[in-house]
Amino acid sequence: MKAVCVYCGSSFGVNPVYAAAAKAFGRALVAANLGLVYGGGKVGLMGVIADTVMAEGGRAIGVIPELLLNKEVGHEGLSELHVVPDMHQRKKMMADLSDAFVALPGGVGTLEELFEVYTWAQLGYHHKPVGVLNIDGFYDPLIALLNHTVSEGFMRQTYLDLLQIDTDPAALIAKIGRYHAPAADKWADMRENV
Repeated sequence: MKAVCVYCGSSFGVNPVYAAAAKAFGRALVAANLGLVYGGGKVGLMGVIADTVMAEGGRAIGVIPELLLNKEVGHEGLSELHVVPDMHQRKKMMADLSDAFVALPGGVGTLEELFEVYTWAQLGYHHKPVGVLNIDGFYDPLIALLNHTVSEGFMRQTYLDLLQIDTDPAALIAKIGRYHAPAADKWADMRENV
């Protein structure tokens, strides 16, 4: 593994623990000799993790659409900053540059990016690990919802287990480093029942 794509907020959130976690995750990436791939902004948690990685001597690669370059205030102090035409190309480039994906706290953009790569893993479009850094219970409601989808028969436990979850940055990096994609076939049950 060479680089981890991190999805996180362009805001800080109301709890200072989120910024502290972004710093801790940035330090853990550098300690594990892993680069950061992220959305390219210098504000909010995005800026915190990028600044931390750069301050620790790591490599930070940002990918930002032209429209958001000024809104999210594109980070000028990165190892690389790629400016792309739109969100689709942003997400594709981030995915192509990364060996794993991790979501820190964030809003609907973070959730959308997380669910896209999580769905791709479920469908077999990639076999890269997908993780969530569950700081101060931030993702507890989402985890409860995913468990509900399993109990209601809309997702198999195998696919819930694809998501690597931890509260500690170094422990989560270790988990994604040990990850092996399951050999499950999402449509096997449907073909058998036709």
